[in-house]
Amino acid sequence: MNGNTAKKPYDDYLRATHRLGRVVSVISLIMLVGAPFVMGGYLGAMPNLAAAAKGFLAVGLVWTVSSVVEFLVYTPMLGAGGSYLAFITGNLINMKIPCAMNARDMVNARTGTAENEIISTLSIATSSLVTIVVLALGVLLLTPLQPVLSSAALQPAFANVVPALFGAMAYQYYRKDVRLALIPLAVMTVLFTLLPSLTGSTSFMIIPSGALAIGLSWLKFRREAKA
Repeated sequence: MNGNTAKKPYDDYLRATHRLGRVVSVISLIMLVGAPFVMGGYLGAMPNLAAAAKGFLAVGLVWTVSSVVEFLVYTPMLGAGGSYLAFITGNLINMKIPCAMNARDMVNARTGTAENEIISTLSIATSSLVTIVVLALGVLLLTPLQPVLSSAALQPAFANVVPALFGAMAYQYYRKDVRLALIPLAVMTVLFTLLPSLTGSTSFMIIPSGALAIGLSWLKFRREAKA
């Protein structure tokens, strides 16, 4: 069996993935954007388009840049199927990206390969299904568990869920090159300390922090190549 014959099923899979992903993405976009208008028409309280446009201009430009950056950064990591699933279901940074990267590391798959494409798609699909099940159980058990969830003993845990998640995810990469990781971390820590308002634009700050990390990696590569 030659290489072209062996590659054909994978190419067919990618074409089918893009076709289905584009259709579902368009449907999801229509549903998300159309929901306020449908509810407004049904309830007789249509949204004020001028006020909505003004509100969008206040924050939309920043999030537009952020969404483009996230697409350019995450798509090569996740592959076609994983990217469609992740961007449609959402919660990329907190859930989908850590799940896909952990699954990729467990099987030693490399970015841009067919193995990474399949592993990312399966891991993100599993993450999405688990999220749906957990949310459904949470809705059903919200009232019975309300006294437990609102107890003072659990509040510190809820306040540190995100730092614990990112700390655990970051450590597995920081330990590969501690010196390379500490410089962007220190720079961003100082920057957020001096300018607390930037905490509301963490996605946008991926650009300078990522550029700094890439630049340092390139300098290290050049130095080691000359050695």
